[in-house]
Amino acid sequence: MGLELYRIDDRLIHGQVVVGWGQPLDLGFIVLVDDEVAASDWEQELYRMGVPPDMEVFFESVESAARSLAGYRADQRPGILLTGDIATMRRLIEADGDIRAVNLGGIHHRAGRTQRLRYVFLTTDEELALRALADDGIAVSAQDVPAARPVALGELLESKSER
Repeated sequence: MGLELYRIDDRLIHGQVVVGWGQPLDLGFIVLVDDEVAASDWEQELYRMGVPPDMEVFFESVESAARSLAGYRADQRPGILLTGDIATMRRLIEADGDIRAVNLGGIHHRAGRTQRLRYVFLTTDEELALRALADDGIAVSAQDVPAARPVALGELLESKSER
């Protein structure tokens, strides 16, 4: 089993991840990769509160996650890896090299971002970063919940909030 999904979601651990993805994938663990959260006990405790007791949560910096990925991939339980932004996922991919697919789950509105889907807003720089991932052979798609149709990067970048 191991890591079933590499997801970018700026809300990190929340109901859609825990219930929406957790139940269908029967998740046994979540790896949250965020340098700041990995260094903050109180933030880790807040995120743990949103996870059922039978689901384990690991908090990693990009550096420690890259060193630990082989172990997470070998875990007998299904798991999901989360980053809060594209740049963090990119750093992890550069450090590891074995991530072949990335799911965009929630990149929400802020100044300078254009809506691509109801749950994906991107700046020009973020679009370029995603294209660079795709150029490196990473399959990038957006999908908020497992039952939704995955939207490939090309289709996502062609859209202008008509969804």
